[in-house]
Amino acid sequence: MSVQFGRWSFKGEPVARGYIEKVNAVLAPYGPDGSHCFFDAAVSILYHAFHTTKESRNQTQPHTSKSGAVITWDGRLDNRAEFIGLMRTELATDSADVSIVAAAYERWGTDCFARLIGDWSLSIWNPSERSLILAKDPIGARHLYYSLDQDQITWSTILDPLVLFNGRTLALAEEYIAGWLSFFPATHLTPYVGIDSVPPSCCVRIEQGRQSVSRYWDFNPDARIRYRTDAEYEDHFRIVFSQAVQRRLRSDAPILAELSGGMDSSSIVCMADTIIARGAAATPRLDTLSYYNDSEPNWNERPYFTKVEEKRGRAGCHIDAGTPQSFSFQSESDQFAATPGSGCGRPTEASMKFAACIAAQANRVVLSGIGGDEVMGGVPTPTSELMDLLATARFRELARQLKRWALNKRRPWLHLFLEAARGFLPIGLVGVPQQIRPVDWLHGGFAKRHRAALIGYPHRITFFGPLPSFQENLSTMDVLRRQLACSVLPSKPPYEKRYPYLDRDLVEFICAIPREQVVRPGQRRSLMRRALVGIVPDELLNRKRKAFIARTPATAIAAEAATLIQMSEEMRSASLGIIDAKAFCKAVKRTRSGQEVRIVAVLRTLGIESWLRAIQVRKILTTGTSNITPDSAVLGKQRVPRSDIHTAEKVQLANKQAV
Repeated sequence: MSVQFGRWSFKGEPVARGYIEKVNAVLAPYGPDGSHCFFDAAVSILYHAFHTTKESRNQTQPHTSKSGAVITWDGRLDNRAEFIGLMRTELATDSADVSIVAAAYERWGTDCFARLIGDWSLSIWNPSERSLILAKDPIGARHLYYSLDQDQITWSTILDPLVLFNGRTLALAEEYIAGWLSFFPATHLTPYVGIDSVPPSCCVRIEQGRQSVSRYWDFNPDARIRYRTDAEYEDHFRIVFSQAVQRRLRSDAPILAELSGGMDSSSIVCMADTIIARGAAATPRLDTLSYYNDSEPNWNERPYFTKVEEKRGRAGCHIDAGTPQSFSFQSESDQFAATPGSGCGRPTEASMKFAACIAAQANRVVLSGIGGDEVMGGVPTPTSELMDLLATARFRELARQLKRWALNKRRPWLHLFLEAARGFLPIGLVGVPQQIRPVDWLHGGFAKRHRAALIGYPHRITFFGPLPSFQENLSTMDVLRRQLACSVLPSKPPYEKRYPYLDRDLVEFICAIPREQVVRPGQRRSLMRRALVGIVPDELLNRKRKAFIARTPATAIAAEAATLIQMSEEMRSASLGIIDAKAFCKAVKRTRSGQEVRIVAVLRTLGIESWLRAIQVRKILTTGTSNITPDSAVLGKQRVPRSDIHTAEKVQLANKQAV
């Protein structure tokens, strides 16, 4: 995952040499494979390379196209063979991805963005038009931030230079903090007012200080895939899932796969081994990394990831995740933490072992199972299917499925029917489910101002138009996009994270097939389990759902209760009107006494407090916050879709990564 940076002065003033030197120093750890730059009178563009494919080593960026456009590309182009076939006279089989993208831009302009399959972000400076284009892939696996004022625009893969060298103090964006305390902030937000993130599937155009944002691609609600037999769906799934994994095995260095012992990561590893065995993968080797915690009765993963290791014939790296970690509210590192998720305290023992594992094995790519639960039907709920049957007036089938699900769930069919019908009603009428209501230790004014962000940006499922299950799929994807937007680009050591379950073609396939193929009564992940028989060990395919509840975080909070109670007497987040310190103190005391408390929210509150204290030392923020933020992000004339959370299961899925 290479990094890019640029600045364009609308007044035509060159960027100071000292400024460029400071930015280069910040970017260097993320791109250790060499740097290049482009300068003209008013524009400066920097690129620091981190190579993960053999083709990328043949490139020099920033890349200048035939028409003079200067392109900086951070990404992995998965359908490069398709473009090479279309433009044989202009491209070679070993052309670098940026050369292919440049040729596509020359032929189709910004319309080429919808054709680019993969994880990517790019910037295009057009000297003849005096315009800048910033764009990001539809899933949002890569970052790209920008800061626009009346004199200039600055953009970067990482937030650090936009914040550290801004030249002025910044206001804290309250809506971002509210999102961080719930289901992750909206994708266009950063913690700082005046610094924005390019939204997924969007293109930002800057022309002499004028900004326009447009969506270049979206999932097609009219796409339908219908087969006669289950076997046909299973065959199609194996094809698209194999393709999703194979695309992410494109690396000239060994790849590390996270192997948790659950269905998601185990399926990735087993499918990757199948692809490597038939000689269809570029990587020289696939390593695995597994976490275990023998102190957790609900999280005994060792027997399951061991089964996968036995199947592949070698063990991976094992890290004990149960080591107690005390809370620290003072920065113990000189490294700047741009967001609450960046981490500003001392590294944990597990994180140090992870870094050592990657360094020892020379891994440059890490495969992650994020998105598997959400995309593959890990939530065993009939709501989406029943809503589809209601919206399409298939009442006979609705009655049959209500009976089947009622027997499976051991609930009255009327309750299931009302739950499905409830999804079509405005949230103001049916109320907010208890599991997603804002926690009681938020300041009243803050909670009132940012209620939408605090409950996950809910919206009403429409009765007419796209199928309700399709609308639910888009809502789920929005949650995942927001989660990826909060991820942190690693630098010690650097590595690139890839997500097979968020492959665009795979997600499109799941959105186009009937919901009853994905989840059935008593068969969560029905299609996935049926299709991977013989590839994934039976012990994994037949495994019951992994528990989300872990005791370690609650135990750690209880053990540090005295320190946390003392800390609550002088909270930075309380002085900013975000947290009610007394109410938070009560929540800590309830945790200490063993009462039920929303642990994830406590941990995120502590994370925000620690982060605010760390950046306060650097005097980056103004004394107040900004509460003048839009209720929804408007892209030109288009509105960014918000997520809709209907069930407690989805709440658990959104929060499980934080525990």
